[in-house]
Amino acid sequence: MKFATYKVNDKITYGSVVETGEGIGFTDIGAVHGNNLRKWIELDAMDRLKEIATALPVVYSEADIEYLPPIITGQKIVCIGVNYAKRNAEYKDNSALPKYPSVFLRYLDSFSGHQQNMVRPPESDKLDYEGEIVIIIGKGGRRIPKANALNHIAGLTLMNEGTLRDWVRHAKFNVTQGKNFDNSGIIGPWMMTADEVSDYTNLPIQTRVNGEIRQNDNTSNLMFPFDYIISYLSSFMTLKPGDMISTGTPNGAGARFDPPIYLKPGDVVEVEAAGIGVLRNGVVDEVIG
Repeated sequence: MKFATYKVNDKITYGSVVETGEGIGFTDIGAVHGNNLRKWIELDAMDRLKEIATALPVVYSEADIEYLPPIITGQKIVCIGVNYAKRNAEYKDNSALPKYPSVFLRYLDSFSGHQQNMVRPPESDKLDYEGEIVIIIGKGGRRIPKANALNHIAGLTLMNEGTLRDWVRHAKFNVTQGKNFDNSGIIGPWMMTADEVSDYTNLPIQTRVNGEIRQNDNTSNLMFPFDYIISYLSSFMTLKPGDMISTGTPNGAGARFDPPIYLKPGDVVEVEAAGIGVLRNGVVDEVIG
């Protein structure tokens, strides 16, 4: 089942995503039961949530709502860099495959929801796209064994991990600045629950810009698969329900073209993966003042 967090009539709520004869519709679980999507994950009550959703009517269409990232009360957004084997080769530095994942953090303020716009700030014209599959943690834990790690996944969502390429090089050892401009990335459109995934090691992912395929790969080519990522991260941090982990982007980001092809206002980016759906966003310049 799929669950979305959204705003309607200036109120934030959440509900299940339902295919209707007229398109996509939404139930409103929040109006009846309160809480938020992360709370059900924390309570380990996703089966109960599905029962509730099945019994509720569709009350909104896409035209009625504004998408938000599916988890808006989680503690952490952890990102894995350079995780697809072809992506490592794309750097053309003859480096050996890494022994451990590259890790950095992002903040929720740096993301908008599905069908919203990535915002290009005046500080840089080098806004780039990165399509990624995102793990949403269900059962939390510390030092989670790899053999049990997949049982800690509540579901999956998608990310366009927008990056200001020149700002990731402002300092010698970190990329935080270029990864955290307000509203520079997109998460969504919703969470697909883990029971809909049969094989985490064989999930296709594709990114399109204005309809042109730029990234096209499969999680079978990850250097660090999902179970390893969860186990590795939990070796030094406590993963908590609702934490989101982006698992890396394939080769084909705009910075790797010669010359680079960065995003500009009016562009439309689509990330499609894993049977989750299509995450879509536009691009606009930030309005100052």
